[in-house]
Amino acid sequence: MTDDRSAIRVLVADDQALMRGGFRMILDAESDLEVIGEAIDGADAVRGFERWQPDVVVMDVRMPTMDGIEATRRITSIDREREVLVLMARGLSNAEIASSLFVAETTVKTHVGRVLHKLALRDRAQAVVLAYESGLVQPGA
Repeated sequence: MTDDRSAIRVLVADDQALMRGGFRMILDAESDLEVIGEAIDGADAVRGFERWQPDVVVMDVRMPTMDGIEATRRITSIDREREVLVLMARGLSNAEIASSLFVAETTVKTHVGRVLHKLALRDRAQAVVLAYESGLVQPGA
């Protein structure tokens, strides 16, 4: 692992230990990459993504429990809910968020609802407070 804080943080997901180890060895040899975790199947990859928040996930397509395609769908649903929360915290309306993310306003409403549900929040105001208190959004940024 590198001490460089600007390194790209990578999660490697493969059900074969030999493949995970090989990817780790290749990636860790690069000075601007850091493997921060490994996952043994798709479900483990989703949990690992939530836990470590990597910049990149190297994902095998065929794995037991949950394949890489489904795991990728779930992970991207999480890179979109986080984006929506950040944009909410910056004061954007659903229409403005939709325009910014190039999605329909109904899609934004769905993401907002999921964010509120997952974080056990009553409304957008609580979501904004949480985003600032957790450091997800910085004042003036």
